[in-house]
Amino acid sequence: MKKITLSLTSIALILLLSACNQEETKKVSIMLDWYPNAVHSFLYVAEEKGYFEEEGIELDIQFPANPTDPINLAAAGKVTLGITYQPDVIIARSEQDIGVKSVGVLVRSPLNHVAFLKESGIESPKDLEGKTVGYTGIPLNEAMLQTMMDANGADFSKVNMVDVGFELNSSLIAKKADAVIGAYINHEVPLLEYEGFPTGYIDPTDFGVPSFYELVVVTSDDTWKNEQQNIGAFWRAVGKAFDDIEKDPEEALSTLLKHQDEANFPLVEEVERESLSVLLPKMKSPGTFGEQDEETWKVTADWMKETGLLQKEANLEGIYVNMK
Repeated sequence: MKKITLSLTSIALILLLSACNQEETKKVSIMLDWYPNAVHSFLYVAEEKGYFEEEGIELDIQFPANPTDPINLAAAGKVTLGITYQPDVIIARSEQDIGVKSVGVLVRSPLNHVAFLKESGIESPKDLEGKTVGYTGIPLNEAMLQTMMDANGADFSKVNMVDVGFELNSSLIAKKADAVIGAYINHEVPLLEYEGFPTGYIDPTDFGVPSFYELVVVTSDDTWKNEQQNIGAFWRAVGKAFDDIEKDPEEALSTLLKHQDEANFPLVEEVERESLSVLLPKMKSPGTFGEQDEETWKVTADWMKETGLLQKEANLEGIYVNMK
């Protein structure tokens, strides 16, 4: 009877410890900026290698229905984290008084470039005078192009800007536009090349546009107050994953392809391989993965005010935090 009592006690203890471990596992949700692609590899590598589990969190990866969902739902506390764009965070906090903050950088400089087919003969912003430029209808793209043309001694008023939505590549192929802005050098450009269209592009930071953070991870002020430990755990896990991706990009690519959304956004292996090679140097931080600096936030906000993207003075107080 004594042995039976000890066995039952041991079982009860195991069940109790198991229940405690389950309670300690915290759910963290993150909304992507788009469907899964190379820029999200760090999430899937961390998930597959058990880094989130090691940190005691369970990650829920969600896709947006609209481009503004990540920042809006993160600000509303509907998701823990959202992947969005640095200029949008500045506008949200400064002009809309939304309590949202960046907790880390994913891509440290613009992916958004001016793209064109090489046969067009375009080489500089000045060559766009008298040309049709397609864009996604976002004011940021107009501000970027005007800055580039001003810096190159060109006349922006001589450009015919046409809103082509997200049909950037098809607009170039069908000759509906001579160039496009809003094209990403890790997606649209390698996809055009893959489809047999030699493509050129101009880096906006070569012509007066500040090297702003392309993608950041945001949360709400309230979520930050209540879930700092969970967010810190998330960031430790993805930092490990990024180290792994640098060491073995092919393994990361294989992991990504297993988690692609084939029904809505099937990936092309060659395109994602090229995308990852473009992204890795842009994601690497001089310090800790995701680290941010005050100067980039200030320079970006000043440029946005100068170009009219901001109507009010920027409110940068508490707009970002760095993980310890």
